[in-house]
Amino acid sequence: MNPNNLYPVENFKNTIFLKPLIEKSEVENIHVGEYSYYSDFKDPTKFLEENVLYNFGFSGTSLHIGKFCAFADGVKIIMADANHATEGITTFPFAIFGGKWSDELPITDYPFKKYDDIVIGNDVWLGKSVTVLPGVKIGNGAIVGSHAVVAKDIPPYSIAVGNPAKVIKQRFSEEKIAILEQLNWWDWPVKHIDQNITSLVKGDMDTIIDYAKKNHLME
Repeated sequence: MNPNNLYPVENFKNTIFLKPLIEKSEVENIHVGEYSYYSDFKDPTKFLEENVLYNFGFSGTSLHIGKFCAFADGVKIIMADANHATEGITTFPFAIFGGKWSDELPITDYPFKKYDDIVIGNDVWLGKSVTVLPGVKIGNGAIVGSHAVVAKDIPPYSIAVGNPAKVIKQRFSEEKIAILEQLNWWDWPVKHIDQNITSLVKGDMDTIIDYAKKNHLME
């Protein structure tokens, strides 16, 4: 499987790998790992225009997406530039209309809330029409249910649903999550991933750990 192919599924145009899409664009504040994909019932190549919203650059924040993520149709990521200044009496953004309103107080001088980057880890599955808000972090291996709105951080290997999204369970025990975080299988050379697809999909933890140790892929 070539991670540089925009369309990874032969004769199917509704799923794309995001990394080659980003690399062909002029966007500099979005970073995506290999094999992460987006599926859309219409045109997934419009991901930057229709799914990453309000990316104007005012806030100076970035979007980081790890490897092997799966984003379903309608996922929306709201960048921090969407927010209005809320410390004053009004939230009205006078400056964006230009003219005297912009001269009085340029948009760069507005007291915007400071946000961290949006960080979506590796092996994250975002269900249909999930919305991710500014500044949140979604941990490795997390699953976010359909139509959820992620307003706060989601821990690794958790399942979160609802608006606002709340964690309803962990996928594994704390002990196994710690091992998986150490395993970092998504960073293995692809030849090792190829040999362990069955164990990865079926959750054969002992086999994966044994293989990783024998091949010096983890301590």
